[in-house]
Amino acid sequence: MAAPAATPASPAEKLISGTIQSTWLLWIVGGLYIAGPVLGWGLAMLAFIAIYTAPNQAPAERPPPLHPAIHLWLWGMAAMLIILIVGHLQNELGLPKTIKSSIGWAKGWALMALFPFAGAVLQVRPEVIYRAICRLGLQTLIVIPFFLVAPFIGLPGLLYVSPLKIVGGSGPEYFAVILYTIEPGAGTPRWQFFAPWSPAAGMIAVVHILCAIEEKNLKWKAIGIVAGLMLALLSQSRLALVALAIVGPTAYGVSRLREAWVWFAAAPAVLGLGMLAPQLQALADHAIYKFTSARADSSRVRAALGRIATDRWRNEAPWFGHGIVERGPHLVEYMPIGSHHTWFGLLFVKGLTGAVALIIPMVASFWMAGRLSLRDPVGRVALSMLLLLTLYSFGENLEILAYLYWPALFLVGIAARRASQAYGAPPGASRQANAPSIIRVYGPCLAAKPPWKQDVSIETVPRP
Repeated sequence: MAAPAATPASPAEKLISGTIQSTWLLWIVGGLYIAGPVLGWGLAMLAFIAIYTAPNQAPAERPPPLHPAIHLWLWGMAAMLIILIVGHLQNELGLPKTIKSSIGWAKGWALMALFPFAGAVLQVRPEVIYRAICRLGLQTLIVIPFFLVAPFIGLPGLLYVSPLKIVGGSGPEYFAVILYTIEPGAGTPRWQFFAPWSPAAGMIAVVHILCAIEEKNLKWKAIGIVAGLMLALLSQSRLALVALAIVGPTAYGVSRLREAWVWFAAAPAVLGLGMLAPQLQALADHAIYKFTSARADSSRVRAALGRIATDRWRNEAPWFGHGIVERGPHLVEYMPIGSHHTWFGLLFVKGLTGAVALIIPMVASFWMAGRLSLRDPVGRVALSMLLLLTLYSFGENLEILAYLYWPALFLVGIAARRASQAYGAPPGASRQANAPSIIRVYGPCLAAKPPWKQDVSIETVPRP
């Protein structure tokens, strides 16, 4: 008998579900930054084994051909390593820094290809990920009261830094167990939970909400959504609130483009937008002003970092970048140049070639997920995750946080597998994954099964 939809069955599903539900335990020991890369490379190894052993498996159990978008992710992130080495050679950074940066690539950019690759090959059901995130949400609701009271009962914000920091990382914050931080200027507490900083916690909260929405069990769905909303609100991330308002509705609208009522509803909406354009422009300008002034110092530093990064990229290293981030001046409070923005960071560190290496697979993935969303809910989920990553690419360095938002990348891979099964089958083949087709014929039939669909069964029925 088949396992329930949300119950892990295969080793990959058990590994993924167990890792998600162990998030708080891994945070306590400072192991989240290690678990993400280990899981990514481990799942990729399982995927390689599945491809290698595919000829010896039954046709229904073989992984489908890799979608072109997955090929582009693999090639693009491999190009990141080559670009990194070239950048280090051009800037004469030396062998030790090159090795260190290559290890950083394995824990960052590489994961952005490995998780989609594993999702496209391994037989992992998205329902398992949704349920695991909702179960993690229950744990979150249990521990949140402790975080809320911590600043008011005299507990220190930083409890300790895990000894696991010896494995290396961008900073001790990836291994720190922090209950809360105090917002500069305002003096109010702000929470980051198991993320290295508060905006990152807001990003993970949106990923969890998007997954919880897809959960079929109403109890678990409510738990997952409430927990995600608590994380988003308490992190006080402005971008998380914007993402909640934009990502889900946009993905839902794209997934309904084949339905006539969407176009009929869009026509008067577009007409109204045209007539109210000046007022809407003024409203948008006011919203942007309120958004940036909510944390004026942070917005000022981010803008200055962007200006410095683009100016130095354009004038000093346009093709392969500077190789590494550099400490900024006092104007940006000594924040690293190339941080707080994926695209500015790519241009400064890896140049135009690095930016292109990320743009191409992302555009291909958008096309894949957009097409699939018209017929499969997992396509809509993948499209939501890609929209979220795009939105956060203007406020975070995506590669640094891949160890946290990896379920989003894995779901993109699952969508690529579904797209390969749906659009890659020969003409006339069944487009349902791993579902045997039945061809009904009247009278005796001696036809052989098609070679591309060995699990097709032929049923002979009497002529009416």
